[in-house]
Formats: sequence, C-alpha cells, structure tokens
Amino acid sequence: MPDYANLPCRDDDGRLLVVVEVPRNSLVKVKYSTDLKVFEFGRPLTLGVAYPYDFGFVPSTKADDEDPLDAMVLFDCPTWPGIVVPAREIGIVKMTQKEEGKDERVRNDRLIVVPAEDHRFEHVDELSKRTREELEQFFALSAKMTNKKVHIEGWHGPKAARKAVEEAAKKYVKGARR
Repeated sequence: MPDYANLPCRDDDGRLLVVVEVPRNSLVKVKYSTDLKVFEFGRPLTLGVAYPYDFGFVPSTKADDEDPLDAMVLFDCPTWPGIVVPAREIGIVKMTQKEEGKDERVRNDRLIVVPAEDHRFEHVDELSKRTREELEQFFALSAKMTNKKVHIEGWHGPKAARKAVEEAAKKYVKGARR
C-alpha cells in the first residue's frame, strides 16, 4: 500500500492533493495509520450522524494538532478510502478542540475544497451561510460522544486556506517525516 502521508501535498500542476479517509455518507470515522500504512476503523459516529462529504487529509503537511491538515471535499458522490483527489481550496474553518480533563485548546482547522477537475464546482469560491452552519453542526456533533469539545472560531476564504497549507507543509518539512 502507498505511504499516503508522505505523498506530495500538490501535484505537478499545483493542485492540492487530498487523501480520502472517510467517504461521504459514512457512519464510521476512518483514519490512516502511518505506522501500519492502512486505513483503520476509528469509531462509529453518533447515531443519526453521517459524513456530509468525503473527509481526509493533505499529505506532507503537519497541522497544529501534529496530524496532517484535515480536508473536506465538497462533491456530490462518495469515493472511498485511499482515493487521492486533486483539489482547489475554497475556504477553511478555524476550529479548536479541548480534551476533557485538559486545560489547553488545540487548533484543529478543516480545509474545505472542491475537486479541481469537476466543472460543476468551477464557479464555487465560497460556501453559503447555511452550508457553513450545517458543517459547523456536523463538526460539533461528530465529536459529541468523544472526550473532545469543539469550538468554531470562524470561516475564511481561499487565500487563508492556501496560506494554511503552505504553513503546514513548511512545518512538515521542518519536523521528522512520519
């Protein structure tokens, strides 16, 4: 199996690469294990909650939570774990999470992207207020039965999303490879 965590974060055309961990409509959290180099069962979501879109990570990045930068791929069909989606950043939701019993909050932002080659999304540069609110509810509900409390700090556009990718890629290069 490929070492997904160490793929480049962009392809030769400069498109962002997103590795799908969890397909749209999944009722289960799936996580790529860098040790085993497989996709592992993480946990079930709360009853009635499903992933609204494919969810995964940007390879060769390191976010503030020490994991690769998370990304949600807005697309109207599910793919499956291990698919690499060339994508375009349209925004980022700034979030923090706090584990029960700990004092500190940890940043755990989510990139919002669209497939780069899907012409149905070529005009999409931002999300509607309603879609942002629904995604906020999903992020909060998907963490509800864990020991983490999520706090949404705000939404930012494509420029901030690209900057977050650049910073996470630099942090990855400075740190030890996973």
